[in-house]
Amino acid sequence: MEVLSYIPSKAKTQVEEYLSLWKIDIKIVSKRKTKHGDYRKTKFGIHQITINEGSNPYRFLITLIHELAHFIAFQEFGYRIKPHGKEWKITFQRSMLPLIHPEIFPENLLKAVAYHFKNPKASSDTDFNLVMALSEFDPISNKTHIFELEKGTFFSIADGRKFRLGKRRVKRFECYEISTQKKYIFSPHAEVKVINELNEHEI
Repeated sequence: MEVLSYIPSKAKTQVEEYLSLWKIDIKIVSKRKTKHGDYRKTKFGIHQITINEGSNPYRFLITLIHELAHFIAFQEFGYRIKPHGKEWKITFQRSMLPLIHPEIFPENLLKAVAYHFKNPKASSDTDFNLVMALSEFDPISNKTHIFELEKGTFFSIADGRKFRLGKRRVKRFECYEISTQKKYIFSPHAEVKVINELNEHEI
């Protein structure tokens, strides 16, 4: 299975066992900005999971189990449950438990994963400690996290738009788009590219 080539080697046996139990189509897709993966039942009745292609096997594994948990929870509890309700959480925890093991996750990441799964959230991106632990295994890039910047720093995001960092709220940051001066809210671990100086017409 192609999907097994994207996860930690020691996790393959367990994941292969899961996938052998259910008939589900898994597609590897180009990276999307708004999500790591998703699950849906197509109009033809096919159960399908899509996961962003990536070089971080630990994030890929967590995303795969996250989406599998949606499928399993709907099979066990019916389609009227909330997508990220208690049934999904229980299923996600139960499915991840055999994988939260030092043979699969490095020590520092294992601690963050174990803590996260005490009460998993709808998106792992809302768990700052887990995001930062996972980022240690991402490819080296020239990007910086929002929380590392000083107030007033200019930066750009993936689509080319430019912003100025404003004040920090409790968990997020206010940022102002340079061209429109509209205020946007960014998560502290959003990856951005620092701009050292702006052109005169942009100021």
